Parts: sequence; C-alpha cells; structure tokens
Amino acid sequence: MEDSKSRIIISYSIWATLCAAVAGFVVALIHTWFFSYHPGRSATIETLFSGTVAAVAIAAAQGAVALLTGSVLAQLGRSLQYTVLLGLLIGLFDFVMYLLQMTVPATELGWVPDLIIIVVVTAAITAAGSRRAIPHAV
Repeated sequence: MEDSKSRIIISYSIWATLCAAVAGFVVALIHTWFFSYHPGRSATIETLFSGTVAAVAIAAAQGAVALLTGSVLAQLGRSLQYTVLLGLLIGLFDFVMYLLQMTVPATELGWVPDLIIIVVVTAAITAAGSRRAIPHAV
C-alpha cells in the first residue's frame, strides 16, 4: 500500500473515531441532563462518566472498523475520498441512532444487534466513500 494511501486511511480512522466519540458524548450529556434520575451530584457524574466510557469504547471500535475497511479497499485498488464528510456521517449516524434509542426505547435491540448495526454502517459509509484509484503515470 502506498504511503499516502496509508496516511489517508489512518487519518480517516482517527477522524471517524473522534466524530463517533463526540456524538456519543453529546448523547451521554443529553441522557444525563434530561433522561436519568440522579439522587445527588456523584450519581450525576457517575451517569455521565459511564455513558462517556461506553461511547468512547464504541467509537474506538468504529475507528478500527474504518481502518480495516479502508485497508481492504486499498488492497482492492480503491482509495478513500471525502474522508472529512465520511467521518461526519459516521458521527451523525451514531447521534441519530443513540438519540432514537433513548427517546423511543422500543428501538433498542440490545448490545449485540446494536454493535452489529454500528459495525455494518461504519464499513458501508467507508466503502461508499471509496473510488477506483487512478494509476499514476511514470
């Protein structure tokens, strides 16, 4: 894999991780402020902290999926395009999914199905942003 392709894929996976983490943190804040009961300050902090930890863990997994998907695409002769937009789309998807599950509990399918959905959507967004690489003239 070319060095420039590697840098793009690594940068994209970091960006996707950050976008997903920010989306998860914002939802953790919303959940803590509006949807959970806290008998005191320490309970409020614990609720926010546990939601943030879960969001960062899921975001790290999404970054790994983006890295793996981008690497496979590069091996297949494809290059990533519009990586800033792709990362934002991943964050937007996470935000909408988490917010929907929080406001409509019937949409919560459980950890395993939710993680499968997140992995598939992350890979799909990454693949959708790839184009056949144009060979460079020598």
